[in-house]
Amino acid sequence: MSTEGGGPTVDEGVRTMLLLMPRLVGRAKRLPVPEQLRSFSLAPRHLSLLSYLLFDGPMNVNELAARLEVAPATVSLMVGDLSRQGVLERREDPGDRRRTIVSIADEHREAVDGWLAHGARAWRTALAPLTPEQRRLFIDTLRTYEHAICEGSCD
Repeated sequence: MSTEGGGPTVDEGVRTMLLLMPRLVGRAKRLPVPEQLRSFSLAPRHLSLLSYLLFDGPMNVNELAARLEVAPATVSLMVGDLSRQGVLERREDPGDRRRTIVSIADEHREAVDGWLAHGARAWRTALAPLTPEQRRLFIDTLRTYEHAICEGSCD
């Protein structure tokens, strides 16, 4: 393997990532959904929504939509579906009665936390040895990849 300043060339990095990413995605998809959540037909998009609510706490639909980078209508549909199933709770915002605050239902919080914990531990293992600057570079690189892979074809 030739190197540029001690690391792989761009083409070698591309080759490595093209081989690595399918394995990462495949392994992440095989993480079992906790028994308590299996009947809800949760998809990866739900995992992101639940992650924000677990880590950042209750928020309104517009905040969730902005963080997920999707339309508020899309989040409203997901929230409605998960609320009907009892995974999420909706309540009126005391500061603005026109807004609805969404949170994970208390009876499912532990199962959601358990589902996300394995991935969180793996990311902590990967990111902990890095400096804050290296972590920022890594995260920015993944975001750049996400945007580049979608160019005109992702919703």
